[in-house]
Amino acid sequence: MAEKFERHRQPWTQDEIQKLHTLAKKGMALKAIAKAMTRSEESVKDRAKADGLNIAKLR
Repeated sequence: MAEKFERHRQPWTQDEIQKLHTLAKKGMALKAIAKAMTRSEESVKDRAKADGLNIAKLR
C-alpha cells in the first residue's frame, strides 16, 4: 500500500487553499487535485464546496 494519507483531518493552510483555487480554475479533475495536494478526494471536495468552487467532473 504505497499511497496512504498520513495527514488525517489536518486544517487547510492558506497556501493549500490558494493552490486548490488555482487547480480548480485550470479545470483539473477532483482525483488529480487530490493527488497533487496529498489530500483525500472527499477533503478536497468539501473544501471546494465551502469556498464555492466548481471542480471539473471526469467524463
